Amino acid sequence: MERRRKSKTKPNGKKPPPEEKKQYLELEYTKIRVVDFDLKELVVLPREIDLNEWLASNTTTFFNLINLQYSTISEFCTGDTCQAMNACNTIYYWYDERGKKTKCTAPQYVDFVMSLCQKLVTDEEIFPTKYGKEFPNSFESLVKKICRYLFHVLAHLYWAHFKETVALELQGHLNTLYAHFIVFVREFNLVDPKETCIMDDLSEVLCTPAPPPAPAPAPSAPASAPSPSSQNHVTER
Repeated sequence: MERRRKSKTKPNGKKPPPEEKKQYLELEYTKIRVVDFDLKELVVLPREIDLNEWLASNTTTFFNLINLQYSTISEFCTGDTCQAMNACNTIYYWYDERGKKTKCTAPQYVDFVMSLCQKLVTDEEIFPTKYGKEFPNSFESLVKKICRYLFHVLAHLYWAHFKETVALELQGHLNTLYAHFIVFVREFNLVDPKETCIMDDLSEVLCTPAPPPAPAPAPSAPASAPSPSSQNHVTER
């Protein structure tokens, strides 16, 4: 059966604007990682560890690492350069505790995210650190909330600040952090795939273990000098 190709022309006859080239998908950048082993080995729940303990430990670590990664380019993320918290064709709005929707600049949004995450991960009633302290019933939903917000920050870093990241030679750290985070949230179903699908092209590339480097070619053996017996001698007469 013949398949119809979708027209790239809108009903009004105007072509949609060309999609912006994604620098972070170019091979020269995606091949740069800090580690080159299968990250899934790092996220699988160890048999002797409680699930909530594992989620708490990893979520806190990702919060600290993503906060640190953002701080490296924060001077470039201003109310003038990033008037909205966007990634790809998505604009993220902040919802306060009352559910009020607010459009804010990217630095404002990130500040809201990091302040909320800091408040949650340091709350002993939510992220208990003392032995025998129970996790609240709302723990998993709060972890999912944190991870969703952290994904927004990572997506914005790639979409709006990858050039600055490359200039600082930190793309290897960002790639490894992103891949580790995505593998983790996928392992425990912490972020809805509909939320992360805007970065699926990058996830597909980075979450595949990097191929091992090609072995160096063996050095060629130096040409051996001909033995005396094999040399042609000229006999004088």
